[in-house]
Amino acid sequence: MRIRLLTLLAALVLGLGLSGPALAQDAAPSYSIVPHTAPTSKIEVAQLPPAGVSNFDPIKATDAYLAQIPAKDRARTDAYFEGGYVLQVVDLVYVLVVAGLLLWLKISSRMRTIAERITRYRWLQVPIYTVQYIVITTVVALPLTIYEGFFREHKYGLSNQTFGQWFGEFGTSFLIEIFAFSLVLTLIYAAARKVQRSWWKWGAGISVVFAVLMIAAGPVFIQPLFNKYTPLPESATRNAILSLARSQGIPAKDVYLVDASRQSKRVSANVSGLLGTTRIALNDNLMNRCTPSEVLQVLGHEMGHYVMNHVGNMIVWFGLIICFGFWFVDRVFHGLVRFFGARWDVRGIADPAGLPLIMAVFSVFMFLVTPVTNTLIRTQEIQADLFGLNLVRQPDAEAKVDLMLGEYRKMDPSPLEEFLFFDHPSGRYRILMAMRWKAEHLNDPDIMAGPISPQ
Repeated sequence: MRIRLLTLLAALVLGLGLSGPALAQDAAPSYSIVPHTAPTSKIEVAQLPPAGVSNFDPIKATDAYLAQIPAKDRARTDAYFEGGYVLQVVDLVYVLVVAGLLLWLKISSRMRTIAERITRYRWLQVPIYTVQYIVITTVVALPLTIYEGFFREHKYGLSNQTFGQWFGEFGTSFLIEIFAFSLVLTLIYAAARKVQRSWWKWGAGISVVFAVLMIAAGPVFIQPLFNKYTPLPESATRNAILSLARSQGIPAKDVYLVDASRQSKRVSANVSGLLGTTRIALNDNLMNRCTPSEVLQVLGHEMGHYVMNHVGNMIVWFGLIICFGFWFVDRVFHGLVRFFGARWDVRGIADPAGLPLIMAVFSVFMFLVTPVTNTLIRTQEIQADLFGLNLVRQPDAEAKVDLMLGEYRKMDPSPLEEFLFFDHPSGRYRILMAMRWKAEHLNDPDIMAGPISPQ
């Protein structure tokens, strides 16, 4: 404000200085014989640039924010995130190796035979086979799962759990997987027995419908199995969150606090649910580690997902990907079974013994389309960031939260690396986007009164 006042005073002084000589020449001496007029000159009038715009550089501000991360911490985060690239390949190789062993050693066909001996009802044979399949693959993968989910997280300081706590949640996830997978596969194999060649269309449709039901059930039935949800106590922050929600037409009447600190120190929030189960939730790490403006900025982002119907859009896009994936599986499955079906004792697409082959082929497909799925998600995250900035108008709060996300996400990848492996925008991209937004709003009263970005 002081700079703007000084600019205005300078303009007034300059204007008076130019007008003084002209006024003095307007009055001709009384003894003048030849009438004359005062000389005139054309004065260029231009609007001065708004205060602060010319000296705020979004790139410098972004670099200054990133420079706040100690080199040691950045190296640790980069190593953690880049290690994930390798683990994606390792996980795929695991699926292929296990599938090969189950097929070539005819373990899968023997599992099917056990199911046939237990019951003659084919629709019951599928869940019996599925339970065997999940148990065997889970046990075989357990060392890798423990390393990825427990030891590696502790190595990089990202987990707060004891092994007993972690294993308890792993067991809960295991039971949910058995129930959900058995139900879905029972329906898919029933469709395969009925329609044969067009099974993949029904399989894709059943999978998408089930995904929608899981999204709707998640906030009410699944997430409370892992964390305690309690209403956020009455406070200015709670009132501000609900006010933002009402202004955007979000049908949520309460805000829930999640005890995520029992698992890690990651900050997070969400506006989740479908079909009347919509709920606003933020974890206790966000409340304990962030300022009120940072909390609101995160919630503004999450509200953006809801308002822009990102869940619905993602269901459509991923539904198409799943549909194409089932078609891909159908083509590869039939081709391989024609050559190796007798050696594997796999009778056809409706035979549960072929499930390892289906899982292997579908895993390869999803691995190959990872850049596509990452781009879809990353695009929505960018849109939600911009929505949150326009709603909450706290660009520096956004930048500070993005620095916290840098505890487990690489902040400054190459463009190709970000395209291939990032399902969220990189930290540099997100902070730069916030600083560019700020540069376009520097002279708005609330931004002028807000914090000064580092330069």
